[in-house]
Amino acid sequence: MRVTISIVGLGPGPLDQLTLGAWKALTGARHLILRTDRHPCVPELLAALPAETVVQSCDDLYETHAEFEQVYAAVVDRIFAATHQSEAIVYAVPGSPWVGEATTRQLVEQAAEYDATVEIIDGLSFVAPCFGAAGVDLMDGSQVIDAMLLARQHHPTVDVNLPLLVGQIYARWLASDVKLTLLNAYPAEHPVQVIRAAGGPNQSVITVPLAELDHEERFDHLAALYVPPLPANSSFTALQELVAHLRAPDGCPWDREQTLASLRKDLLDEAAEVLEAIDAETDGSDNSPHIAEELGDLLLVATMMTQIATKEGRFQMGDVIREVVTKLIRRHPHVFGDVDVTGVDNVLRNWDAIKAAEKAAKGLKPGPWDGIPAALPALEKALKVQSKAAKAGILDRSRTAHGEPALVRALGEVVDARRVGEVLWQLVALAHEHHIDAEDALRMYTVQYRRDHAAPAG
Repeated sequence: MRVTISIVGLGPGPLDQLTLGAWKALTGARHLILRTDRHPCVPELLAALPAETVVQSCDDLYETHAEFEQVYAAVVDRIFAATHQSEAIVYAVPGSPWVGEATTRQLVEQAAEYDATVEIIDGLSFVAPCFGAAGVDLMDGSQVIDAMLLARQHHPTVDVNLPLLVGQIYARWLASDVKLTLLNAYPAEHPVQVIRAAGGPNQSVITVPLAELDHEERFDHLAALYVPPLPANSSFTALQELVAHLRAPDGCPWDREQTLASLRKDLLDEAAEVLEAIDAETDGSDNSPHIAEELGDLLLVATMMTQIATKEGRFQMGDVIREVVTKLIRRHPHVFGDVDVTGVDNVLRNWDAIKAAEKAAKGLKPGPWDGIPAALPALEKALKVQSKAAKAGILDRSRTAHGEPALVRALGEVVDARRVGEVLWQLVALAHEHHIDAEDALRMYTVQYRRDHAAPAG
């Protein structure tokens, strides 16, 4: 006979938060399995059950397994094992079976193997009471994430302009890991709220700066964390919305006229301004606000170009980001795979080998000048061509650097950034005196060098 497993939500707190359907299922159960008896309504519930009801708790499994994944698998095994003794099992979980409850999905997925039918009797989750305790409407674009999932991340995969609820933050060490992840996107002084026993008579809300989240023992199985949004226009999606608005019919005429080709120069100009802002720190000063501003301008151009492509039906931001993330994972097997490296040189060799394999997969033949953009500034292009030529055995950079006696004399005994800059400055002045554009001259020479050395030596 086919067995029925009823997964019942106990709600977030006291007995009066149970749904009528949940109460009927629980009190009518002959075999009741509790994922945990550490729940506010359990004592009253057990007192109301008939004496003949078989009750099991799975709390012992938390003591015998080190990882939560192992605990949940063991809970599922226990429930299916119980089906050999009972035709109807009632399995009770905190909150809602579909919110933060990994065992629900596993039971549903494996039910067919045990000739079992799974029915869900929902309950009030912790989510609505927690947002209520924080005074936030769920429809304001709220986000919910499990504390364990967030703790494993290096950067929180959330929108910082939307309210965030971190659920099941049950221990201080977990709060510490969550804090470190959040600090990569939120300032240390950002006020956050630790919410306990949301919706019940013992509800408490404590506001602390994010940096002090784990300074006290205030976490247990009823604790959650509310993170308010950052000030408006702080997220990448806010920039995307703005750019899409500028390109819309009711937006800006200038922005609507731009194309990928017309923004090429802006892209180079903004990149150069970022470099200039960084170079301004050579005297030891902190130019962070200016660097942040210039990086924003550079990001704006990239976002505008992607929005143009989106409207043309070519690709979207998701394609751009997915491509680079996938590529970075593929090119870092020593981080995301099982490849061992002994240092930076080994990493770079692996990188070149992976890039060559990628080109081969696309049917492209590798060449000495692969990966050098045509529109690079002349100095940067010359540097990359020299680097590629040295790798290919075409160029001895040390002989190139010391092969011109007049240049060596001009630099003097001490060669540093300031001295090289001074010589370059003088070369620009000399070129100008002879009506030569130094940028064009270096670019032309670099292009000619590439033509003269079209294939690797040997």
